[in-house]
Amino acid sequence: MLSMETLKDYGVKTNQGLERCCNMEAFYFKMIAAAVGDANFEKLGKALEDKDLQAGFEAAHALKGITGNLALDPLYDAVCEIVEPLRTKEDRDYTEMYKKVMDARDRLAAII
Repeated sequence: MLSMETLKDYGVKTNQGLERCCNMEAFYFKMIAAAVGDANFEKLGKALEDKDLQAGFEAAHALKGITGNLALDPLYDAVCEIVEPLRTKEDRDYTEMYKKVMDARDRLAAII
C-alpha cells in the first residue's frame, strides 16, 4: 500500500517530491499513480522496437521530467541512463536499459 514509508523504502526523496506538490500528500500520491501509468513508458518501448531514436528520446525525456519532479529516484536514475544515448541518437541495443526502466516502474507500481 502506498505510504510515505513505502516510498522511502523504494528510494524516493519524499520530502522533495511532497514539497513540489505543495505538501499535499493526497495530491502527491495521485501524481505518482499517474506517473506510473504514463503512456510514455509504452511509447518508449515501441520507439525502441521501431528503432525510432527521436521518438524514444522524446518519450524518455518526458519520463525524466515526470520522475524527477516527483523525486522518484530509482525510476529517475534508470530513465536518465537511457535518455543521454537517445539524445545523441546512439545506435545501440537499448534492451537492457529499457528493461531496467520497466523493472523500476514495476517495483513502484507494486507498492501503489
